[in-house]
Amino acid sequence: MSDYYAILDVPREADEAAIKRAYRKLAMQYHPDRNNGDQGAEARFKEITEAYEVLREPEKRRIYDRFGEAGLKGRAGQAQGFHPFDLSEALNIFMRDFGGFAGFEELFGGGRRGSVEPRGNDLRATVALVLDEVATGAKKTLKYKVLVACETCGGSGAKPGTRPAPCRTCGGAGQIRRAQRSVFGQFVSVAPCPTCGGEGRVITAPCEICRGDGRTKLDRTVTVDVPAGVSSENYITMRGQGHAGPRGGPAGDLLVMLDVEEDSRFLRHDDDLVYDLQLTFSQAALGIEAVVPTPYGEERIKIPSGTQPGTVLRLKGRGLPHLGSASKGDLHVRIGIWTPERLTPQMEQLFRELAGLEGEPPAARGGRSFWDRMKEALGA
Repeated sequence: MSDYYAILDVPREADEAAIKRAYRKLAMQYHPDRNNGDQGAEARFKEITEAYEVLREPEKRRIYDRFGEAGLKGRAGQAQGFHPFDLSEALNIFMRDFGGFAGFEELFGGGRRGSVEPRGNDLRATVALVLDEVATGAKKTLKYKVLVACETCGGSGAKPGTRPAPCRTCGGAGQIRRAQRSVFGQFVSVAPCPTCGGEGRVITAPCEICRGDGRTKLDRTVTVDVPAGVSSENYITMRGQGHAGPRGGPAGDLLVMLDVEEDSRFLRHDDDLVYDLQLTFSQAALGIEAVVPTPYGEERIKIPSGTQPGTVLRLKGRGLPHLGSASKGDLHVRIGIWTPERLTPQMEQLFRELAGLEGEPPAARGGRSFWDRMKEALGA
């Protein structure tokens, strides 16, 4: 199993900025353009890019820290968009995060030339969930407006029958290089071309539909597969479902934020649930069969006679699923004793008769009697 932290040579508590710096340093060292197609360097480049793509995203990192690679490649991992990397995707990830830096071409010693297609913006959308959907997983339909490639010009931004022309200022490179000599040697600075904005081409006859942007607005409907066991801290990344990039650039991502509604029946602690069951004194003393809710339907449990307030009964595997795993948490039924605030004359007479039969209660451990613990459980 790969250790992504060891691959990037960062501690497990490293923040996002440290992870990004470590990846950039290693990626510059093993980038294929700097190693003349060396297969070992290419494999290393893909490896560090895979590690970076997992550790840079909080949700993927949380799953990896808890379940390792197996958690990422399981059902929940697929929902996060995880899959094996090929070289082209690794290069796209590097270009996405570092391709726009001034001096990019200089860092590669002039090895890569040409313009970088601008990437489209990411989109965010929120999906509401109830606890029962968290227990089983759910499919949600999401409708939103998005910019897509213009059908009239094919996303180029140019009027049909025409083509963008190479920028005369930068010669199609998208960048302007300036060399300066000093006593320390020659320094080369690289900046985006001011004429074409770094695209390397100029549209002389813009498309009449998209006005040269290469994009038009569209209503899109997608189905979101929400894995079981998620929480409001999780989100799902849908690759390429965001806005298309201008003039043929790659599309951004759709980030689906999950909003899990609180369930008044339960208290949630990670994958475990707590349900408070209130009993009368006679029910606790005599014992009963009670019906309690679970995320999977109602279930009957046996309350033994003499059950004390604060007793917790565990229903194994009736809590929520572990994200990325087949195992489940537990449902804890916490017993409370309900005391009537007002007694009818008949109830009062019966309680007085019972009090005469009870005698003194036995002392509990630590000198606390049964009644002391009952008062504590009732908040008295």
